[in-house]
Parts: sequence; structure tokens; C-alpha cells
Amino acid sequence: MASNYIKKKQNVSVKRALISVSDKTEILEFASGLHKHQIEIISTGGTARLLRESGIPVTDVSEITGFPECLNGRVKTLHPKIHGGLLARPGLREHAETLDKLEIKPIQLVVVNLYPFGEAIASRPDDTEHAIENIDIGGPAMVRASAKNFENVCIVTHPEQYVKILGEIDRNNGSISAATRASFAASAFSLTASYDLAISTHLLGEIEKLFEDARDHTHESVQSLNNMQKQVFESESTSDIGPGSELKPEISHTVYLKAPLFQKLRYGENPHQAGAVYGDPGQFIDCFHGKELSYNNYLDMEAALLLGADFIDSTQALCGIFKHSLPCGAALADTPSEAWEKAFSTDTISPFGGIILFNRPVDSETAESVDRIFSEIILAPDFSDDALELLTRKSNRRLIRIRKWPDGSVPQVRSTVGGYLWQHADTGFRRETRKIVTQVKPDREQQANLEFAWIIAKLVKSNAIVYANDMQTVGVGTGQPNRVDSSRIAAQKAERFGHSLKGSVVASDAFFPFADGVEEAARAGASAVIQPGGSIRDDEVIKKADELGIAMIFTGVRHFRH
Repeated sequence: MASNYIKKKQNVSVKRALISVSDKTEILEFASGLHKHQIEIISTGGTARLLRESGIPVTDVSEITGFPECLNGRVKTLHPKIHGGLLARPGLREHAETLDKLEIKPIQLVVVNLYPFGEAIASRPDDTEHAIENIDIGGPAMVRASAKNFENVCIVTHPEQYVKILGEIDRNNGSISAATRASFAASAFSLTASYDLAISTHLLGEIEKLFEDARDHTHESVQSLNNMQKQVFESESTSDIGPGSELKPEISHTVYLKAPLFQKLRYGENPHQAGAVYGDPGQFIDCFHGKELSYNNYLDMEAALLLGADFIDSTQALCGIFKHSLPCGAALADTPSEAWEKAFSTDTISPFGGIILFNRPVDSETAESVDRIFSEIILAPDFSDDALELLTRKSNRRLIRIRKWPDGSVPQVRSTVGGYLWQHADTGFRRETRKIVTQVKPDREQQANLEFAWIIAKLVKSNAIVYANDMQTVGVGTGQPNRVDSSRIAAQKAERFGHSLKGSVVASDAFFPFADGVEEAARAGASAVIQPGGSIRDDEVIKKADELGIAMIFTGVRHFRH
């Protein structure tokens, strides 16, 4: 077993260390600690200069190899005197004899981090030459060689590992344990895997740009490039089934996931479950007041931010109130305070302990309104000083500045038994696919409310029914096994909280399979319906809407959400 293999290995006494780092965080303190233990330090380029200028003795790699750095620094450590010292197993007679014959000295500790490729492409995204020059070659080669030979070498790839290494060296009289070497080797292989993935993803993106440019040329060149693209991405189209299926992208045969640990969470959905968040949520949100965010907070925030992203071009203030990742109220108005009052009126019970989203800065008037109830989180692009003075009085309320809205077109990935589910994002309202199918045509105000309700329905669990009027939700039915029950629940909630559905509009996330869905909407008082269409009984549904004098729009796109 692998664990037994590691157990059998002995501590390795560190005599020589090779340091070559791009990120020089705490490297002086680390190198100084090694020097105190009389460990010989070998280094390259800027790292060697920094150590030497700081009074730490260092041997240049060129002194070991007998060759200067060349080709503008592309070749430094790619030499048998270096890689022989990393890959050798001195305990084997053949290896020991080879080392002696070739005058190669083993290296027991390697400290390497790589050229910051991600930062390079972020700073100059359209400069391919700059990106290529920031592809590290010697670094990954040393990392992989050292990790492969963790029996005899310890590979350190992150500054946060320095304390552990110096601690072991201090405690173990200059040596490092097998368990640490194995653990750091696994981390090193993860680093090189993610590094290569970043490069691959970027270059494939550049290839895709070539295809896009070429599509403006002749049909012959387009066909040729499409064939090349199929070979590169190994993708094929799936069968077209259901409304909007012609809009589906091609599916890749391989999905690559790269997400470093962002934060450990107190627990997952429940206290007995461990939890963590990976990736970079910090690019979208800044939680500057209150407790650390929880697993469930992140789920709720995602839904809220996606709603805000769908209204990014709105000239009105948006307020969305979420509970358990479901919208229990949403509205557009001239001011955030007015939007809050309208959204809150949808359901004045569920918002307690919920999440409140604004697409405009929160002012003092809005803060006074939302402070009437306890909310877990308030998200907004900013907060006025007066609003902060009031809202920060409650230490258990989290306040979050929205740094940027998420891109609603990013594909979604979730785990399933034995693998992952991938899907293209559900991207809102497509005017190009909608069709008025009834004799009664919706007027301008009805159309605006229908579009509003349709966007809200995208975030409601199916079967989803959303009643709206005056650009606010007035009844929401969610998560029922049939659409009629959802419609009845939405109508009952509207009545409970004092909303008349007379003249309202209703959005259904999927088609009405029978005419009874339209009958239920009409009974509640709805004057217009928006739904995907696509049922084998569409003709019956349309006929019933005409009989009841209800306008109906088919979107051609479904919003079903599990």
C-alpha cells in the first residue's frame, strides 16, 4: 500500500537547497533559517541577487552547471548537474556510482514557484507573445522532478509552507519527514497540473479567436476551420429536444476544473458537514461587516447576484429578497427605498432572516426601511455613510459590497454520483424567440410586466409560477409537483398579503401541459400569460386563453430549475 511505502521512508537530512522563486514573499526569512543550519543554498538570477545582497551566502546555478544562463533566461536549470541531483536515489548503488562518476551532488530541498502566467494574461490579455514568455519551463521541470523523487527530495512550492519546513528542520536536527515530503509532492503536482491547465485554456481560447475571425471569410475556409475545431476540442452537438434547443452550444468531451481554496467555512449546509468555498468569490463581493459567510449564504448570494445581473441595464432601482436561494419578493421602482417596500409587500413573513439585494447604493432612507426586520445579508454596490452608521449596529448582519456583477453566460457545473453535470447558463429573456399566440395582444405595460415576471421565474424552483403587477411580484408559487398547485399557492399568498391579482400577469417556467393552468390563472385574475410553449396541447391552451380573453406569449425557451 502507498501509506506503507511512505511509512518505510526515513527522514532526509538537508545538506543542499535550490531556491528559484518568482514570488519572493518571506524568502529572505526562509533562506536565513536554512543558512543557520549550514545548508548550502543554490539559486538563480534575481533570487540569487536578492539573497546575496541580504548577506546570505549563495551559489549560482551557473557555477554548478558550468554554463551561463542563456537564451534570455529561458535556459537556467535544465542541466544534468541540476536534474541529476534532483532525481538521483543515492541509496541505490548504481545511482551513487553515477553521481560520483559525473561529479553530481544530490539536492535535498527545492524551493520553486512559477512565473505568474495568470497575472501575465490578466494584465495584457491580448498580448500572446507576452503570455508565451511567461510560460515557465525550468520551474515545472524542477517541481516535477523533485516531487517524483520525494523519497529523497522535499519540494516546496508555496510561501505558506516555509514555516512548516523550518519547524521540522529545527526539531529534527536538519531533516524533513517522509510524510511532509509526500504531502508537499502531492501539492506540487496539483500546482503543475493547474498551471498547465491555465496555459492550455488560454491557448485554446486564442485558437477559438482564430476560428471567429476566419468565419468572416469564405465558406470554404470556415468549413476547414470548423473541421479543425472539432479535432482540437473533440466536441459534438447533442440532439435538439425542447424549446430553445437550437440555441444550445456544442459539448466538450472533457471538462477541466481549476479552483484553489478560497476559504474554509464553519460547516456545510448543516453543522455536521465540513464545508469550504473554492475559486475567487472575492472578485464579485466584499463582505466588510458581520460574521464570515456560510455555505448557505453563498447559495443565497449566487441567486441574488444572478438576478441583479439580469437587470444590469435597468434604469430603475431593483430590490430582490431571497430565502433559501428562492426569490420571495422582487420589484423595480424609482428609488431603492420604493423598490424595497414593493418587494417586501409580496410576502412580509418570509424575508425575516433572508438576503436583500439592491442594484443601487443603499441610502439612509432605504437603510431605515430594511432595518425594521432582521436580515442575514444586505448586498448593494455601495452604502452611504448614514446607512452604514445604522446598519452596522447589528453585528450579526452581514453587509456586502458588490464589486461586479457575475457573467450570466458562464456555464454551470455541479457534482453528481460518480461525476459532474455541466450545462450552458440559462440566459434570461430572448426577445428574438418570443411570439404572441393569442388574439388578444398584450399592451406595452403588460409586456414590461411579463418580461419582469419571466426573469424572476428563472430563479424560482419548478414548477414555478410568478404573478406580477406594476413591476413587482405579487404572488410566487414554487417547488410543487404540478403547475396548478404552484398557481394556487401563488394566488393564496397574494391574497394573504393583500394583493389583488386582477389585471396581473403570470409567468410559468415551463409550458402548460393542459388548459387548466390557463383557467387557474384567469380565475386568479390574470390578464396575460408568458410561458415557453411546446406542449402537444398548445392549441388547446391557446384556444382556452382566447375564450377567456387572456393575452399569451410563447418564449420558445424554458426556465425549469431543480
